[in-house]
Amino acid sequence: MTNKVAIVTGGGQGIGRGIALRLSKDGYSVIINGRTQEKLDKVAEEIKNNNGKVITFVGDVSSKSVNEQLVKKAESEFGRLDVFVANAGIDWVDTIEGTPADQVDNVININLKSQIWALQTAPKVMRKSGDGGSIVLASSIAGMEGFEMLGIYSATKFATRGLVQAAAKELAVDKIRVNAYNPGIVLTPMWDEIDARFAERKNVPVGSTRQAFIDGILLGRGEEPEDVAKLVSFLSGDESDYITGQSIAVDGGIKFS
Repeated sequence: MTNKVAIVTGGGQGIGRGIALRLSKDGYSVIINGRTQEKLDKVAEEIKNNNGKVITFVGDVSSKSVNEQLVKKAESEFGRLDVFVANAGIDWVDTIEGTPADQVDNVININLKSQIWALQTAPKVMRKSGDGGSIVLASSIAGMEGFEMLGIYSATKFATRGLVQAAAKELAVDKIRVNAYNPGIVLTPMWDEIDARFAERKNVPVGSTRQAFIDGILLGRGEEPEDVAKLVSFLSGDESDYITGQSIAVDGGIKFS
């Protein structure tokens, strides 16, 4: 696997960092994308310290041109692209009625349009090797059930599942598989933000919202980025070569399909 190449968007922190570190450990050369060079550099240093190959690429993947540049970078630097993990995403905590128009656009642009652009650009390079590839999109348990105060976010994650199914049907002829991972309550900066906004908007103590969700997890603990990375590693590699069109929960037992 040492000649294989993966792109991870939103790779500067949280789940994206965990995925990038795991894919590097698996032997991939990794291109990590994000909007903050300093965060990317820290992850890149971790990868290099473990003798991994890594390139950083700053850019906003809600832009199609950034996705085009990303896949071209993979091809120019490493000669191929095998895996594209469209992990970048943001949240917004408010009622549907109370969400400003600019925030609706922002969440849709980053969570959904970035994945559409990945599906439009990655196959062009993946086809050239003749080996197929794997495109892995970030969904969520909020894409399995609509969550109060996360309505716009949930809508984008439900849409991801539709993209996965349609793209899997379209790209199977090229041996390109498309799947999604549905994380739960992951102990990352995003969930810090969600919890803080719930506290502000619902007048509850900071930490109480996250803990209430964690209390409902069958396996009895909050989720770590590494838990998600294990699933993405599987979906990226040859062991999952007969799996496509699926959105798989990795949540410790909260939601059931």
